[in-house]
Amino acid sequence: METMIELRAVKKAFGSREILRGVDIHIRRGETMVLLGGSGTGKSVTIRHIIGLLDPDEGEVRVAGQKMNGASKEVKAKLRGRMGVLFQSGALINWLTVYENVALPLRETTRLPEDEIDRIVREKIAWLGLTPAMHLLPANISGGMKKRVGVARALTTKPEIILYDEPTSGLDPVMSQVLNELNNRLRDELQVTQVVVTHDMNSAFTIADRITFLYQGRVRKVGTPAEIQNSDDPIIQQFIRGETQGPMQIDAGDPTTKKTTV
Repeated sequence: METMIELRAVKKAFGSREILRGVDIHIRRGETMVLLGGSGTGKSVTIRHIIGLLDPDEGEVRVAGQKMNGASKEVKAKLRGRMGVLFQSGALINWLTVYENVALPLRETTRLPEDEIDRIVREKIAWLGLTPAMHLLPANISGGMKKRVGVARALTTKPEIILYDEPTSGLDPVMSQVLNELNNRLRDELQVTQVVVTHDMNSAFTIADRITFLYQGRVRKVGTPAEIQNSDDPIIQQFIRGETQGPMQIDAGDPTTKKTTV
């Protein structure tokens, strides 16, 4: 199967702190790859390398066969145009309605006529079951609906890749499962390549085709959900069980997270 995203021996440090220590990740076209690991293991930094917000100190990042790191602004912009990004909060603009939030990327990045924008926006809103909320402001919809609005907005530009930062954060179990099912629809019906950073074990095992487990800035294991669940690695078992006692070194967190968000 064709490789859509590739990180080759990627290293990244911030000052004296090494975040990525030679990361190799290969993500296939149309699959959902979940990045698991404790705080400070480099998950969000990995996402920022894929988007091109960060360049590695060493190594190479390729998207759809093209080199992202070191590329010109024009090339990076073109590659980013093939991506959608879903933030934890949904990152909606509070004074715009659901409809206007979803329409925003088309109005800012294309020259489509207004009737075509209207058709696309209504189509995405309907596909995500948001039609009743179309003219509401973000303050008047639930957290789960905000997440779906974020997905609808990302889909308007027909991305080949969607990257998620903690998509189920702040959601109750029912709404988390709604979002999990949406992830699977995007993969199965639209063949979107998805990269998901999460600490939600149920979500990870529900949506992943494969899981990359990062530990101390390195890839410790890549496998299917079953292979991760059945791993005999005590560090992986401690993490997925949420146990405080074990061989895993507890990290205080990634110091760059507050400075640069996905």
